[in-house]
Amino acid sequence: MKSADFSKHLTDFLEHYLPELKNASQSTLATYSDTFCYFLTYCQNIESMKIEKMSVSDLNASLVERYLEWAETSQGNSIATRNNRLAAIHSFVRYLQPMQPKFLLNFQQILAIPTKKAPQKTVHPLSKESVGILLRQPDTSTLKGRRDATVLCVLYDTAARVSELCDLRIEDVRFQEPPNIRITGKGMKVRTVPILPETAKNLKSYLIETHRLKPECYHQPLFLNRDGEPFTRSGIRYILNKYVRMAHEVDSSIPESLNPHRIRHTKAMHLYEAVDDLIDVRDFLGHADIKTTSIYARSSLAKKKRAMEKIDNSPVPELASWQQDKGTLEWLKAFGRKK
Repeated sequence: MKSADFSKHLTDFLEHYLPELKNASQSTLATYSDTFCYFLTYCQNIESMKIEKMSVSDLNASLVERYLEWAETSQGNSIATRNNRLAAIHSFVRYLQPMQPKFLLNFQQILAIPTKKAPQKTVHPLSKESVGILLRQPDTSTLKGRRDATVLCVLYDTAARVSELCDLRIEDVRFQEPPNIRITGKGMKVRTVPILPETAKNLKSYLIETHRLKPECYHQPLFLNRDGEPFTRSGIRYILNKYVRMAHEVDSSIPESLNPHRIRHTKAMHLYEAVDDLIDVRDFLGHADIKTTSIYARSSLAKKKRAMEKIDNSPVPELASWQQDKGTLEWLKAFGRKK
């Protein structure tokens, strides 16, 4: 008789293994929890399995593949989301292997399920002028407006992920020259990024005005909402898009809404075009792999244009207008109709 041990192992994985042994961030824990909520919902509603009686032996490659197919086709998950779900399941299976070796073949077959290759994304950054328009939208005659302006300045200047911005503490900021902010990213990896003097000045003024630039407050979140609570990711998105809509009224080339991650991409592209060094950009963003950062090299039209301008004596001739050469034009039209 099989043991209903799936829930026990999943609880230990999420509550002890990930946070205590793997030092996973709260963002990672939330992502993994979501994955297994959706997976168990699928098992219950689609596969008609009793999840309270599930055993580790029920976990096999066929079940996982059917779940991933359902997530894509029925739930509209993107390839990236599908791959994230699979990564969470892979991590759980690796955790199970030494404790349940009799199911090792099942586990190896699950680990052999490949990620899907997604089309390479092209970065569409805002121009520096557009960023300037956006950052000038908050009403700085009010405390709320000054806070919002500071949030936007820090979001752009640090290229922080939204979750990283929400996790910032006052003690993470250094105002001494050169001013910088310590950011805790994915996998609890810490990086220190410099900030511009203007950003540091705005941030210091905000903390002084809210009476929080004192040692007893250093452990507090850097930014607080109107209820005195830390900002959530949805709260940051709300603030950003409030002013994006206003900026769109000023300059229609600015989209009516923006994902905060596009601000991160924008800062990264501006940095790459300034320093021409992917290693520096990788370290600034906190990427583990330079391959992730290489998207900025592929996407930088400004750098490609400057490279083209350096080519002297181009062999490409200026052609006479085809409109003046009726014979050639008629030949081309006829050629296209030949069998």
